[in-house]
Amino acid sequence: LFYAWGEPYFVFVLLLIIAFNYMAGLAIDRSPDAVRPYVTASGVIANLLTLATFKYLDFFVANLNGLAGFDVIGIKPLGLLPLGISFISFHAISYLVDIHRRKVHANADPLELAIYLAMFPQLVAGPIVRYRTIYRQLSQRRATMGRASAGIGIFIIGLAQKVLIADEVAHIAEAVFDRIIAPSLLEAWLGVGAYTIQIYFDFMGYSNMAIGMAIAMGFRFPRNFRLPYTSHSVTEFWRRWHMSLSAWFRDYVYIPLGGNRNSNFRTYVNLAVVFLLCGLWHGANWTFIIWGVHHGFFLIVERAGLSRWLKAAGPLVSWIYALLAVITGWVWFRAKDVSRAAEMFHAMIGGNDFLSLSYPTHFALYPTTIAAMIAGTLLSVASWFPRAKLAPVIRGTVENAMTYAMFVASVVTVAAGSYSPFLYFRF
Repeated sequence: LFYAWGEPYFVFVLLLIIAFNYMAGLAIDRSPDAVRPYVTASGVIANLLTLATFKYLDFFVANLNGLAGFDVIGIKPLGLLPLGISFISFHAISYLVDIHRRKVHANADPLELAIYLAMFPQLVAGPIVRYRTIYRQLSQRRATMGRASAGIGIFIIGLAQKVLIADEVAHIAEAVFDRIIAPSLLEAWLGVGAYTIQIYFDFMGYSNMAIGMAIAMGFRFPRNFRLPYTSHSVTEFWRRWHMSLSAWFRDYVYIPLGGNRNSNFRTYVNLAVVFLLCGLWHGANWTFIIWGVHHGFFLIVERAGLSRWLKAAGPLVSWIYALLAVITGWVWFRAKDVSRAAEMFHAMIGGNDFLSLSYPTHFALYPTTIAAMIAGTLLSVASWFPRAKLAPVIRGTVENAMTYAMFVASVVTVAAGSYSPFLYFRF
């Protein structure tokens, strides 16, 4: 019902994916060792073909038509993209591969598998939850008032992160990236900085909302973020950012390719492949592919020796380096196409004006937006906050009051504002 509310037609695709993977899981589990790899490969390829058909066929057709200069054999992009197809496919693949590796058995109850693949808190935007992480909870979970209370508290924190910070700073990013033809140096860095805050609190907010709802229902989802903007290398950044996706690519792509068990050159190739796929997974656009290559390049040079230099240079230098590498990567991630990304980089090095602010930027700088930008910056890099030494009852009362205040402020903001979907819905 949750999925069909927004995807009334593609809900049938979701049902077919559930039915197929239910049968494929049973087939893999019952296959002898000699045959099991082929059965598993067939199941994985089927899921990848489903993902490729819906998410990448239009990209392929558009580029093919562009190279040919006409619509090749009359094919045009279809514009069909089921919500959350990337997350659904990755969940299904991890389920089949874990059965193949004998880490779990196939679930004989189709309803329990359907609950796993169509669990509404993380269905459309993650985090990526592996079947072996929660398979026992599908039939033996404990939903108590205490867990519901804790889950609702985490949900409200995520809601506030999304509504009070991400949606507010989005006004600046939208103005700079979408409304200004030639931003000044100040505007370009202001826009990129705003998007850096926006995407973090938008996606972390969704993850916390999903985790909170899951706790309230008796499930435990993995943590998805751990202060990524405090990283001192791009390698460390990927241990802290979208942790469920990083772990998925590590366990199901990087390690099967050989990981770092072979020569340095082979390790570099494996990293390049993983991050090329990571970029492509985020979206069928050249900007996402370049974003993946951007991060893969930094991981390779860090492994090749830059990490030793960064360690010798000290924490401040390494932190600034990592932050600049990540922020410049977000330019590719946010720009609508390669040419717009190039224009932004041109502005960021002072290719246009320096300190002027155009009308769209002025209009976007509300007091609430500036406050959200400051709060988001502090919260994204602060690894600890002093806690007053209060009696547990008093501290609990204060924390509850703050939670209620965040909830009321979020509801009022949503009621007064316009619809603002989560950023990761489009990926």
